[in-house]
Order: sequence, then structure tokens, then C-alpha cells
Amino acid sequence: MTAIAADAGPQWVNDLMDTLGAPGAGLAIALENLFPPLPSEVILPLAGFAASSGRMSLLAVLLWTTAGSVIGALALYGIGALLGRDRTVAMAARLPLVKVSDIERTEAWFLRHGTKAVFFGRMIPIFRSLISVPAGVERMRLPVFLGLTTLGSAIWNTAFVLAGYLLGANWHQVTDMVSAYSKVVLIVAALAVVAFTGIRLLRRPERGAGPCRSAAPPRGATSHNEPAHARPPHPGNS
Repeated sequence: MTAIAADAGPQWVNDLMDTLGAPGAGLAIALENLFPPLPSEVILPLAGFAASSGRMSLLAVLLWTTAGSVIGALALYGIGALLGRDRTVAMAARLPLVKVSDIERTEAWFLRHGTKAVFFGRMIPIFRSLISVPAGVERMRLPVFLGLTTLGSAIWNTAFVLAGYLLGANWHQVTDMVSAYSKVVLIVAALAVVAFTGIRLLRRPERGAGPCRSAAPPRGATSHNEPAHARPPHPGNS
């Protein structure tokens, strides 16, 4: 197999594809699922470019990259399943400003919308990998999880592989466009975290406004629970 140009993407991805062909692209995508900072928006169009150069079959690239996505997602699903709900709640409850009620609301949301979250989450940078963990924690039925993950991954992977295939040596254009998309996603996520933190900090004084004290009795009034001998004599009895 003719080596891919050294300046065409990360060298380790080039080495995998030069050595293993399409399975190497699938392995790179599996690793990307386990380590989200590894960019699928670079790996996939690069694999498409390699296919357009005749170095590997386009169909093989599509099949192997989708298989790699599913394998990586399944590994994260297994981590979530091993952690389990109780352990995950206990770990999250130790985080600053996070309450158990927040976790329970998130859990309820996932139980209602988990199928959509897994499917569409496969097309959102960063979250496309992490969405598999709550699916495992909540023990989403494995056939459902695999079906949604396969379909969502196939759509995402096909779009990027075909873009790299059609653009050829200009496959970098895909990465540039998706890089902007990824930055928008990260900015929105960061703003959401800042807003959540700000709301929690503003609400804190309301929850901790001081110990609750019962209202003082009016002057001259006595408590019903006060012993008779402890009550001061009435002025008229002196």
C-alpha cells in the first residue's frame, strides 16, 4: 500500500491506515470514542481521501469506521453499566454545587428521551462519545443501544468519509468547517456550566440564611411548656 502523505493528518492515523488499511481507520475511530479529544472530524475525511486515492475500498472504510464507532461506544456503555446507578449518584453528589435532585432530574430526563439522546448524540462533537456512559448506567436495552448507535454513527461517518472522498487532497476543508461547529458546541456547553454555577451560588444564601428560630413570645406571655414554678409571679399576686 502506498503511504499516505506525511502532512495529511496525524501521523499515527496515517501509520494505522498504511499498516492495516480500512481496519486501521476503524481502530482509530474506536480509540476516538474512548478518548474524545482524538478528532473524528480529522480521521474520517482523511480515510475518505485515502479511499479516493485507491489505497483502500470506500465501502470497507464505511463499514470499518462504523464498526469502530460501535465498539468504542460499547466499551463506554460497559463502563457505565459497571459503575451502576448508585455508585454514579454517590460520585456525582460529591461534586461541588451538584445536588442529588439534579441527578434524579437528569435520570428522569434520560429515561424519557434516552433513545433520542443516544441517536442524535452520535452527531454532536464531544457528547457523541460520552452519551454512551449514561446509557450504560441506566441499563438501556443493549439491542436498542446498539441499533441507535450503529445508525447514528453510520450517518455521521458516511457524511465525513464521503466529504473527504469527494474533496480528495482538499479534505482539510471538512476539518476546518467542523472545527468551527465543535467550538460552538463547546462554547454553548461552557455557558451552560457557567449559568448553572451562577444560579447555584446565588441560591446558596437563601438555603443557608441562618438557623430557623421560632418567633419570640410577646412581652408578658409564657410558654405552655414552661414549668409553673419557673413562671414569674403576676403583678396582681404580689
